[in-house]
Amino acid sequence: MTPNVHYMDMPCRVRGLTRKNSDGTYTIILNSRLSYEQNLKTYMHELKHIKNNDFDKPDIEDVERRDKFGI
Repeated sequence: MTPNVHYMDMPCRVRGLTRKNSDGTYTIILNSRLSYEQNLKTYMHELKHIKNNDFDKPDIEDVERRDKFGI
């Protein structure tokens, strides 16, 4: 399944985000202020969350911490 992808102006500290839609699909929002290379990295990061079913886990902040530190 390919997620919907949108670009939006966001603060530069926000690289992107993903939401799980009510129909079970996903929408990835990338920061239009960032470079193509950074958006590609962010897209791959968000795809990893989708593939790992991270949105069904109780604490997404814990998932991000573990991902950041390679735990």
